[in-house]
Amino acid sequence: MTFRPKLLRSLTVGGATFGTAVTLAACSAATSAAPPGKVVAVGAENEYANVISQIGGPYVQVTAIESNPNTDPHTFEASPKVAQVVSAAQLVVQNGVGYDTYMNTIESGSPNPKRKVIDVQDLLGLPEDTANPHLWYDPTTMPAVARAVAADLSKLQPAHAAYFQASATTFVKSLDPWLADIAKVKDTFPGAPVATTEPVGDYMLQAAGTDDLTPWSFSADVMNGVDTTPQDNSFQESLFNQHKVKVFVYNQQVTNSITRLLLSLAHEDHIPVVGVYETMPVPGYDYQSWMEAETTALYQALASGRSTEKL
Repeated sequence: MTFRPKLLRSLTVGGATFGTAVTLAACSAATSAAPPGKVVAVGAENEYANVISQIGGPYVQVTAIESNPNTDPHTFEASPKVAQVVSAAQLVVQNGVGYDTYMNTIESGSPNPKRKVIDVQDLLGLPEDTANPHLWYDPTTMPAVARAVAADLSKLQPAHAAYFQASATTFVKSLDPWLADIAKVKDTFPGAPVATTEPVGDYMLQAAGTDDLTPWSFSADVMNGVDTTPQDNSFQESLFNQHKVKVFVYNQQVTNSITRLLLSLAHEDHIPVVGVYETMPVPGYDYQSWMEAETTALYQALASGRSTEKL
């Protein structure tokens, strides 16, 4: 497996190397105007901000709104300072699927016909009733986002269009190790049974060919902050005490008494745990190395029973 833990990847385009720095400050003061030669951009979630930064390089100033891996993104409330940051942006990338609706509220309250907004749900042509909003775990999502970002940046700064297009090509190619890791899990452990707390990593798990035995009703209730049913709780517990699953995929950012109980059961029943996140762990990761780390953790859990509860 090609895993580079906590390694920030640099992007090389046209002989020059630029880091992928992103301002991860949801409550920092807004910048009212772009510095000379830079596009002011916002990623509603820091994984999208990171991709913008990789595509735009020295020609963008990027702010991530949601970047704290210790908070529940589903309950995020935008402050007036966040509204200022979003209102000043020339380019915005947001998830959609009801995940970051505060962005729509801010944008409609500060209309700007020149602002470019990439709603990933719309970009992928997903319906409003898409059940799982964690789109960034789908291997097909970020290549589409990267190309859309390059296209919009090219409209905002036509003089650097070749740079943006080259950056997008480089970014898409850089996902090959992750895709290889996913394929290795699928080929080595086809149909491996897993349990989850909620569908954070489900798109990755599906691509890797695993079989999530957790009832959707349980996952959806945890995701939506609704009390899980006694029937679902009992079924979930049986997955552990009857050793029906090989791995427990545990969302680090949305927990309650039931999910913590299941984590304890996984420990007691010696079922390896893989911790997943809704926002990219920082510092130390870019989007590619984060996804590779999660997939590597899944492989190691299946291959040797090794837990990776936190990245």
